[in-house]
Amino acid sequence: MHDLGPLLLALAAILVATKVLGDLAQRYGQPAVLGELIAGVLLGGSVLGIVHANDEVLKAFAELGVLILLFEIGLHTEVRSLRRVGTQATTVALVGVVLPFAGGFFGARAMGFSTVQSLVAGAALTATSIGISARVLRDIGQLDTPEGQIVLGAAVLDDLIGLVILSVVSTVVAGAAITVGGVALTTGLALGFVVAAVVVGSVAVPPLFRFVERLRTSGALGLIALAFALVLATIAEASGSAMIVGALAAGLVLHGTPQRVDIERSVTQLGYFFVPIFFAVVGASVDLGALADRQSLMVGGLLTVIAVIGKLATGWSIRNFKGNRWLIGVAMIPRGEVGLIFAQVGLTTGAIAAGEFGAIMLMVVATTLITPPWLGRVVRRSAAPEPDLSGDGLDDLVGGRRPTPRATQAVVRKHGD
Repeated sequence: MHDLGPLLLALAAILVATKVLGDLAQRYGQPAVLGELIAGVLLGGSVLGIVHANDEVLKAFAELGVLILLFEIGLHTEVRSLRRVGTQATTVALVGVVLPFAGGFFGARAMGFSTVQSLVAGAALTATSIGISARVLRDIGQLDTPEGQIVLGAAVLDDLIGLVILSVVSTVVAGAAITVGGVALTTGLALGFVVAAVVVGSVAVPPLFRFVERLRTSGALGLIALAFALVLATIAEASGSAMIVGALAAGLVLHGTPQRVDIERSVTQLGYFFVPIFFAVVGASVDLGALADRQSLMVGGLLTVIAVIGKLATGWSIRNFKGNRWLIGVAMIPRGEVGLIFAQVGLTTGAIAAGEFGAIMLMVVATTLITPPWLGRVVRRSAAPEPDLSGDGLDDLVGGRRPTPRATQAVVRKHGD
């Protein structure tokens, strides 16, 4: 039986600390997610010891939080918008995988890592945390811009490619041989799921939700939509993809339905509880003690520089692009929970020791924490976007505040409805 008392205390601490520090971050012109991540670090085992990132219940709640967040992001994203930036997003994703992986591998080798250790280090540098990147972009009002759509598409592809790399690295660690057929199968399953889900779902789902809308049970629409997202996330994982990709695909499918705003309003209420838990658990995963070792600091510092440069270069990888290249490059930097997963797999399988794990964790922490304030500075140099009032649930969930009545009235007068 799970000890309920400490769990309830941890949940209460997370909800209070993330809101307080999130609001404090906004008061200083930073995205709220920065405060939530710091709240997790403070509540984690390295400082107060209230939140334990390896607690199975908290981990489950955190997974639900990121699934809800990605589902809502999908609800706000048009497939046509992603298709329009498909070539650019693919370029950004490929450059954002190849450069960090090569830099991480050869950098680790230069620091004395073995081949397997260097593979794990390079693999940890490839991912982009779609949860953190999308959250920050939405927080600062940039997710619906061309740059935001490129980052979203590239981050999805990065996660899919990262799954393939993780599979290959796990094969090497296990001592098995790598086959072209095995890699091709993993790649095909990961990419094929998203395409199949969107194509089939776009035809089969709208009639289903027209029927659901007739149900008189209060909240049925939102709950069944969330159930759809959870089922698709489960199918995604079973098919060799990632659960977060399934949740995002569910939102993409439901974006074009007439019930989208009602669905979002209902799901947002759950998001108020679960999404902050996700970011707090990511922060609580940080072991400040493991960062005190001199060798770990040196290697971690090198990996951080490689990680930043490798992703920053993606903004300049697109030809004939007139938008904000800095915005794309900086938004691709955070590794977040995805990088921690790579490091944890390496540690669990024995591919890396505690010192190497600490170095990779330092890179993950640094890239995660520097991105929100850096993106805030990049955006402040350009004109602020108009609020999107087509469905403000996600804006409220990730930004912590709704548009002011004066701002809302100004937009309504401008658009005349």
